[in-house]
Amino acid sequence: MPFGRCIRATIRDVPLSRPERIAIVEVAPRDGLQAEDRTLPTDLKLELLERLADAGHTTIEATSFVSPKSVPQLADAEDLMKRLTPRAGVHYTALVPNATGLERALACGVHDIAVFASASESYSRKNLNRSRDEAIAGYGPVIKKAKDAGLRVRGYLSMVIADPWDGPT
Repeated sequence: MPFGRCIRATIRDVPLSRPERIAIVEVAPRDGLQAEDRTLPTDLKLELLERLADAGHTTIEATSFVSPKSVPQLADAEDLMKRLTPRAGVHYTALVPNATGLERALACGVHDIAVFASASESYSRKNLNRSRDEAIAGYGPVIKKAKDAGLRVRGYLSMVIADPWDGPT
């Protein structure tokens, strides 16, 4: 199925009215730290997460359950999420790129996850090692299992304007 039809089929039952409010998700602990040349100690990451919550963020993407070989900066995902102190009114989420990532997240008690697809075919292949359509299709079972386990699931689309390899999407 072409990407556009796949997205339309995925969101066809979603009401497209203007929301009364929006939620801002802070992703720096995951997205920013995964790009660093060096790996920060888990204790420093925990301090960053606490400070972001102190600053008023209510949804913070703390880490990603990606392959530790591919992204060594986030190899401590299990330890980080197990050691993170829950706070009233704050959702600490974790990105899960696939079923293996979901299993790791479930094993350490994560309550909120995020899945994503890319508008860019090149970015999808380089980041997820699969096409856009394969990525979207692959999330169906992941989302179902997460929902069946009582997890909150957030989905997002990256590279909606441009990507570093191919430019405008």
